Amino acid sequence: MNLTRTLALTACLALAACAQPPLQKDAAPAVAATPVAKPLPKVVTQLPAQRAAPLPNVELSETILFKITLAEIAIQRGQPHVAVPAFLEVARETKDPRLARRAAEVAWNARFLPAALEAATLWLQADPESARARQTVIALLVNQSRLDDAVPHLEKWLAADPEHVGQNFLQISTLVAGHPDKPAIHKLLRTLAAKYPQVPEASLATAQAAWNANDQQAALDAAREALKLRPGWELAALFQAQALQRSSSDEAISFLGDFVKANPNARDVRMNYARMLVTARRFPEARKQFEALLGEAPNNAEITMAVATLSMQAKDYVAAEAQLRRALEIGHKDPDTVRMYLGQVNEELKRDDEALKWYAGVTHGAQFVAAQARYAGVLAKQGKLAEARRHLQAVEAGDAQQRTQLTLAEAGLLRDANAYQEAFDFLGAAVARSPDSPDLLYDHAMAAEKVNRIDVLETNLRKVIAMRPTHAHAYNALGYTLADRNQRLPEARELIETAHKLAPEDPFILDSLGWVLHRLGRNQEALGYLQRSFELRPDGEIAAHLGEVLWLLGRQAEARKVWTDALRDHPKNEVLQSTVKRLAPVVLQSAQ
Repeated sequence: MNLTRTLALTACLALAACAQPPLQKDAAPAVAATPVAKPLPKVVTQLPAQRAAPLPNVELSETILFKITLAEIAIQRGQPHVAVPAFLEVARETKDPRLARRAAEVAWNARFLPAALEAATLWLQADPESARARQTVIALLVNQSRLDDAVPHLEKWLAADPEHVGQNFLQISTLVAGHPDKPAIHKLLRTLAAKYPQVPEASLATAQAAWNANDQQAALDAAREALKLRPGWELAALFQAQALQRSSSDEAISFLGDFVKANPNARDVRMNYARMLVTARRFPEARKQFEALLGEAPNNAEITMAVATLSMQAKDYVAAEAQLRRALEIGHKDPDTVRMYLGQVNEELKRDDEALKWYAGVTHGAQFVAAQARYAGVLAKQGKLAEARRHLQAVEAGDAQQRTQLTLAEAGLLRDANAYQEAFDFLGAAVARSPDSPDLLYDHAMAAEKVNRIDVLETNLRKVIAMRPTHAHAYNALGYTLADRNQRLPEARELIETAHKLAPEDPFILDSLGWVLHRLGRNQEALGYLQRSFELRPDGEIAAHLGEVLWLLGRQAEARKVWTDALRDHPKNEVLQSTVKRLAPVVLQSAQ
């Protein structure tokens, strides 16, 4: 091929690639600015030093030039069914790795996956040393569930870069994580890792695959092996804690505590340890960990914010306010959320004017509507319900979703004022305007329960379920309503169990499941669900249910303690008060 032809082909290829910059050694594939532009399956890894791909000695004919031009024009016109065959044909003819890569890219963009695999294979054949080409072939083989065909390529990938084999194992783990056949992926990772018994990342990748395959013991064993191979490795420690937590939160907390003692500079582990302590409501221990983190990084806004939220959970609002102000000073990435929390803290401190100031400071963004709702809520607590409603009605909604949120907030003001009929009518008018809004339908159903319009409740909730079959709380609300009224209990249980499958750790659904089992006379079975619900959320109504089941099981002292503590935190909860008055009025009298 003469020099003129070489330059012409190079210029043509530059045009075909839409004048994109040279590929970097770890870059994602270049993508033209077209309507179907999406990157090839991306696998970022440490590649060898940049080298020039071997180029074939191909004469640039008018036919080749025409096909390339045709393909590029077809892309710009949104016609991938024309572009993909044209690029594939020219890639086959020229064996040029640049054209093969471009063909793979265009086919992937168009989701023509078999064509993308053929093009990527041509690319790899034209440039066998290209790690990027091999990774693309692997990704496409995995995408098409051809795991056995992917194994030789994976083995070559690992063998070709021994200096970075650990990092590449983690990249492989990410690459195959989305494959639906989790046991097959576990087997594949075990096969690859068997040749690298001293590589901790190989063990951790196997642990992740075992976890995804629901083999908890294998996951735990592999994570322990990874940590044995690399003591002090935070990533392995965090995974091991996750595996332990599935069976025992206490065991996971104990493990992380020991790890932090042995590795005091393990900041990520300490942060997760502190959060786990918070979840377990072990606030003094959690605070100690957060304060240690803050001492190490006093200008870290995320840690400052974590200490603030912990203080809020522990009801230390003075400390929370100080940390929130500090988070603003050092530039927290989400100042609107900080302002929201400052408003809430000042509400708790009975400083309404200060709370209003902070809520008013949220003028846009994701927290905007919530801040307006809280602002209106403060006005309503001051006895200014009409002003609060006018405030919400005056807020300019950015879209239909925000308008719905403002409507729900206004309905919430009416409910909090015990204006149940007005709330029901108000939401009914909103549903009439937007009959296909699941959020409005759901809230209208909850308002219907307060005015004993169970017919409306059931109609609305069944419509929500039809529209959103995964709406766990719609199933739960209908099932709980039936159970609470001792009606159609088998159907109620079925509805609640459906909700539980959709959201197994939701405290309100766990409470409903315990309550329907109680209604069915299965109090011992109900107790476990109610205890777990109360652990997750010590709500007044949940406390009422847990105490009642404990009482009926002959554990009156425990029931009294649950009720006494709950009455201190939720003195106005109607269900709690009614339950205690019915079963142990002396507890209610002493609480008053």
